[in-house]
Amino acid sequence: MEGLQTQGIRIPRLGFGTFRMPGGDCQPVVESALALGYRHVDTAEMYQNEAAVGAAIAASGVARQDLHLTTKVWHENLRPDAIRHALDASLGKLGVDYVDLYMVHWPSRDMDLGAVLGTMQRFLEAGTVRAIGVCNFNLAMLRSAIEDIGAPIACHQVEYHPFLDQSRMLAYLRGKGIPLVAYAPLAQGRAAADPVLQGIGARHGASAAQVALAWLLEQDGVAAIPKAQRRESQQANLDALRLRLDDEDRRAIAALPKNLRYVTPPFAPDWDA
Repeated sequence: MEGLQTQGIRIPRLGFGTFRMPGGDCQPVVESALALGYRHVDTAEMYQNEAAVGAAIAASGVARQDLHLTTKVWHENLRPDAIRHALDASLGKLGVDYVDLYMVHWPSRDMDLGAVLGTMQRFLEAGTVRAIGVCNFNLAMLRSAIEDIGAPIACHQVEYHPFLDQSRMLAYLRGKGIPLVAYAPLAQGRAAADPVLQGIGARHGASAAQVALAWLLEQDGVAAIPKAQRRESQQANLDALRLRLDDEDRRAIAALPKNLRYVTPPFAPDWDA
């Protein structure tokens, strides 16, 4: 599968998200995804499924070096000592010696960003983490991390789908050669029901969800991590890699509303900053 090279790692463009798959129910789902060929698995301490993800990886027979594994530290743990404890706990639950990408899951208003990223950079030196990144930063926070602190940010993970404009963020990231990883790429299921995407899909013998994924994955420097519990949906998402949109399709998608953000927890940053 095609990958994005960044900070010494390669991120497969289509990954497997595990948000809202807590506990043991997650293990057979991830085993299915790995059996189908997914090699990029995204989890987080907050998802409460790292042990299940680790068990699935162990059972899969996939060599560790052939897998890209991401996990994240929760915004309540953004102090140097707490970050160290969080990483140790994540590695233990996952049953691995290192993760390929360790990310700040959400920023916190009282974090010392320099101390946070400095702590994470020491994980790189220790070999417990191959690359570091951030999620859900606004542009001002991202600039601070990259330009003021000089952290080797490997990617930025944010909500991105056909109903949410991320052009400012993408322009900045592309200027720095940093990939964007799109979470909620199917707008939490809403893409499948959109008549415009359904119409495009009908012309290509594809589903609306596949159109949404194809639109993301054809963009320069963009990866996506849809979640799918059913094997059929997992395969359909993989099949979206082969879908080729045309200019008429892109114009129709461009005309969709672009201000629909579905992930808005109370601790989210000011997105316009």
